[in-house]
Amino acid sequence: MTAPGRYFWMVLGAVSIFFHLGLIFSGLVPNLLSRPLHMTLALPWIFLFAAKNRNQLVTGTIFTFAGLAASFYIALNEASLSDQYGFLNSDLQIVIGFTLLAVTLEMARRAIGWPLPTVAGIALIYGFFGQYLPGEFGHPGIPLSSFLGNLTIAEGGLWGKLTGVSVSIVSIFVIMGAVLNSGEAGQGFMNLATAAAGRLKGGAAKVSTLSSALFGSISGSGSANVASTGAITLPAMTKLGYPKALAGAVEAVASSGGQIMPPLMGAGAFVMVELTGVPYTDIMTAALLPAILYFVTVWVGINAFDRKFNLKSLPKDQQPPLKTVLITTGFFALPFFALLERMFIGGTTPQYAACIAILVAFVLLFLDSRLTFNLKRTFLRLEDVCLTAGKQISMIAAIILCASLIIGVLGATGLGVKITSLIISGSNEMLWPALLLTAIACLILGMEVPTTAAYVICISVAGPALQSLGLLPLQAHLFVFWFALLSTITPPVCGAVFIAAGMVNENWLKVSFYAMALGLGLYLIPLGLIANPNLIQLADTPWSALFAFLKIAIGLVSVSYGVIAPLPWVTRGVLTIIGLIIIFISF
Repeated sequence: MTAPGRYFWMVLGAVSIFFHLGLIFSGLVPNLLSRPLHMTLALPWIFLFAAKNRNQLVTGTIFTFAGLAASFYIALNEASLSDQYGFLNSDLQIVIGFTLLAVTLEMARRAIGWPLPTVAGIALIYGFFGQYLPGEFGHPGIPLSSFLGNLTIAEGGLWGKLTGVSVSIVSIFVIMGAVLNSGEAGQGFMNLATAAAGRLKGGAAKVSTLSSALFGSISGSGSANVASTGAITLPAMTKLGYPKALAGAVEAVASSGGQIMPPLMGAGAFVMVELTGVPYTDIMTAALLPAILYFVTVWVGINAFDRKFNLKSLPKDQQPPLKTVLITTGFFALPFFALLERMFIGGTTPQYAACIAILVAFVLLFLDSRLTFNLKRTFLRLEDVCLTAGKQISMIAAIILCASLIIGVLGATGLGVKITSLIISGSNEMLWPALLLTAIACLILGMEVPTTAAYVICISVAGPALQSLGLLPLQAHLFVFWFALLSTITPPVCGAVFIAAGMVNENWLKVSFYAMALGLGLYLIPLGLIANPNLIQLADTPWSALFAFLKIAIGLVSVSYGVIAPLPWVTRGVLTIIGLIIIFISF
């Protein structure tokens, strides 16, 4: 990329950053103004920046200008459109509506591939023509002006609550992550993890586990986590003689856990705030013990594999000195402290707390681990912040906008209620069969679409059914969110495994086999929190939550050794059965 080109994208990224941060301090901005502008800032990154050839650039330019024209129309006419209550009153508005649908579907296709826009396209076809379906899954028919209008000019569909979460919360934390990752925070994660676990048996694998948990808590992306921390941890493990398949599995499993690790937990957690009405601090608190259990399971799995492969610790010369650890840890600890202090003690909103953390992290961009200042280095870091934030905000926007269409169709046609009824009747109104059906749906959807989109779609159709069968709202949401993550390590589509396997040059099926064994927590913990609801009630009943935590931890240790350790088959079977009993029986 030429220098003028980099400067253009740097400026566009800076505009996106200041726009989203500005919304936090600008008071009430109409949703039909802020949300279409959010889309306009995402369009060039998806269609032009990511274009790989001339054909993509030409078609991307057409889609960009079409999307800009349509979204600017919504933003400029937001006052009059609000008075139309989702009813299109001219041919121009119908053209605008179809243009927005086409641009949104193509945005998602270019950002993440065919599966999600295909699901959205099927949903739209159902919305337009579902009245011709026989039986209970048909709908009475919705006039074009009302159906299309509700999706494109009202505060539903494209501009609904999900897009609002992307605009006002997710983008802010994406910016925070970009600022942290452009400085010394990433090295701080690695140094702290190495100092804490490098000298232990299986030390290189445990360093990968800890660093991925820390890094994942701000990136919220399993694939990004594998690519970043894996670049350091995977060579270290293979150099010490770890089997390549196991090394890749450790990184894939640990990185996938970043999406369930507070304080950030990825975009899905912020969507959960909007869908449940539960404050973000409460969701963080509820998710903390299950997330720790997940990484405990990975840690124990590494110990079990050590009995088979004799996994070595990191050599002393590869472990950082204490002074370096303390200094570099400060580069992520100070912003994290500011974030948590403002949320839990200051009582501010998550997005305002994130702004304070961004300010602290921004100041730290001027220094390195030796506490020296370099103007050129700082400029390059700021450039990286702008480019990273611009790309990641646009990626999430493409996913959220497309998922919003699906949710809009489910609501407008009543299909969500019909699927909910199907789940209840198919499970014979029993909770555990309903959970099984929901888990299968999450796994299937998770294979095709990103975790956040899979969670949103599944909870929209299965959430009401699970709650009607006795689950608390947060139980249902966390259950679905965890099972939506399964596809990151479960064949046939397992993104984190694919990346890790490529980085260690190993067969991905072998990596996935080890990953599923290490990632037992991803399969068992969501079931455990259903059987032990106190696990997610740390804020209300801390002692009961800690007892449930300890009980499930003992069960997971037993199951992990039963599945992984090189023990007699009878012993392994007994350990596995005892562990499952401990997890699922409530005391």
